[in-house]
Amino acid sequence: MLNIRKWEVAPLNKERAAKLSEEYDLPSSLGILLDIRGIHTREAIEGLFQGEALADPYQMRDMDKAVARIRRAVEDFEKIAVYGDYDADGVTATAMLFSYLQAMGADVLYYIPQREGEGYGMNRGAVEALHQQGVNLIVTVDNGISSIEEVALAGELGMDVVVTDHHRPHERLPQAAAVVDAHRADDESPFRELSGAGVVLKLLIALEDGDAGQVVSEYGDLAALGTIGDVVPVLGENRAIVQAGLRLLEKGGRLGLDALLAQCGKQTGLTATSLAFSVIPCINATGRMGAPERAVRLLTCEEEDTAQSMAAEIAEDNQRRRQIERAISGEVMAAVEADPRLRYARVIVVSGKGWHHGVVGIVAARVTERYGKPCFVISVDSGEARGSGRSVEGFSLFEAVSHCAELLTRFGGHPMAAGASMAPENVDAFREKINEYAKEACPFMPAQTLRLDCKLRPGILSPALPRSLAPLAPFGSGNPQPLFGLYGMELREVLPVGGGEHLRLLFSREEMTVRCMRFRVKPEEFPYAPGDMLDLAVALEAREYRGEEQLSIVIKDMKPAGLETADCIKSLRLYERLRCGEPLLQEEKASLAPDRKKLAALYRHLGGRKGRPAGPLALLRALGEPESGLGKLLVSLDMLEERGLIIRQEKGEALHIALAPAKEKVDIFASPLYQRLAGPEL
Repeated sequence: MLNIRKWEVAPLNKERAAKLSEEYDLPSSLGILLDIRGIHTREAIEGLFQGEALADPYQMRDMDKAVARIRRAVEDFEKIAVYGDYDADGVTATAMLFSYLQAMGADVLYYIPQREGEGYGMNRGAVEALHQQGVNLIVTVDNGISSIEEVALAGELGMDVVVTDHHRPHERLPQAAAVVDAHRADDESPFRELSGAGVVLKLLIALEDGDAGQVVSEYGDLAALGTIGDVVPVLGENRAIVQAGLRLLEKGGRLGLDALLAQCGKQTGLTATSLAFSVIPCINATGRMGAPERAVRLLTCEEEDTAQSMAAEIAEDNQRRRQIERAISGEVMAAVEADPRLRYARVIVVSGKGWHHGVVGIVAARVTERYGKPCFVISVDSGEARGSGRSVEGFSLFEAVSHCAELLTRFGGHPMAAGASMAPENVDAFREKINEYAKEACPFMPAQTLRLDCKLRPGILSPALPRSLAPLAPFGSGNPQPLFGLYGMELREVLPVGGGEHLRLLFSREEMTVRCMRFRVKPEEFPYAPGDMLDLAVALEAREYRGEEQLSIVIKDMKPAGLETADCIKSLRLYERLRCGEPLLQEEKASLAPDRKKLAALYRHLGGRKGRPAGPLALLRALGEPESGLGKLLVSLDMLEERGLIIRQEKGEALHIALAPAKEKVDIFASPLYQRLAGPEL
């Protein structure tokens, strides 16, 4: 199935970019990127180069109350519980506050809820258990803003609660001793997009009477990991936190982190991106695989031997998580491919028995990436169905799930991701209701957008280019790694590498040859062949290899040269509506219905390919059809297959199509799909 992204090239004011380069003595490439990214003012440019200072933590509402209550608990030797979360943000935030209070001589413990059984945030059982342990004060980190009933229960049991969170509150706030969350309606913080670990960093600065330098030098590495792990925008104060944290991580000194970095093979040249794909998944794996408190123990460990053994164990957990994830992904993809009701729906909702709850969110993200549509993956186990979903920009999954509230026992989330629990017998009704909502709210589901910073000529490519853009780092949410367009490139060679798991591709243009990598695409999944003219969306990186600096070019997306994807996407969505059985207007049906001449041309072309794979977009270009004809091409392929004239198999982005053995004459227009198009309005 296709996932066609909408390509957008950012606007550029060349005169303003040149002026920026001249005024600040910058490489022209950096001046161009600054203009494209909207960094025009002296204040913004100086903030970029000099770093942004962290704002006064007391600008956050209730910070004074939080500090006063925590200080009283420390001074009176009350028992304090740091109540965290099982993801990288919650774990690092917990480790920060716990180790700080421990160093202050406090009587402190930490509590991380289990993903399985407890789920996210405070719960009654945990509150009661902490009461039985003699806890006087609970301080939440990365959670608590929605725990109205649980905070009230703590109060009834004689415990105070200080909430520190970064999620958006409901209309009511918990009745706590303090509620520190920049998203409160009455908060006046200049920067509101902190992670849970970022909020804790501000809390520690307040506890240290504003000594930001000392606190950041002690805890900036953990705060950076939490910030990167929670995918908050790497802008403003978050950018300052990540920059400081990367410097600390390079220096080392925190035994647990050093050991985990060594396990991941990431001890030097650390970037936000490299951490997001190495250390952070390992930390997350402890929560996904059932023992999140181990990550806190590792991050607060003070014995080298213990740190080494724990890091190895956590790295093994991550490997096991990957194996489970791959297995479930395979089952989910197979289920979607086998059932048109799932495959062509606006929101893909797929369920299975006994799928590991810790990885269903990752699997949902993979399905969304493959099909370009929102997806919910639900695991049915022990009389309960629990799922996690991911969305595309422009469709609020949280609003869609909220619309189904009557079918759910619990739900939450935000526009791009959501979770929900329900009775197993409600899964089919949930699938139907969420798609009914999507049909009304989003008649044409938005496609994923690929935003290119600018187009490049091959002759400008060198290691100096990405090196000149280093001041823009660290990259992440809100400040993505620059993405460039190489247009009109002729594919010359396709070489499998990495045991056939990846491709090295050779292109040429203007007498220049360019080598690129296409990761996680096997040869049989690649829809293009030497001689094809293609547009490439690429990321650039300067790397040292055998003592020489080389340019690494990684392809993020590709399409036939000159093809405008907007009309393709519109035609694809119309085709999906047909396959879902939705009503179509007469002119819509006409745009999808092929005639005998078109079908014959396609059949001849497929015969001439002699089984060589191709993607639908490549076929569209080879047949000389306009972008608006994509839906018609897909209908034509369906008709040929329905009438037994071709044998079709999909592998990744490629279609493997062979002509079926000759038999008696077939009336292709007897195709059930065509009959639906030829009949009255659907």
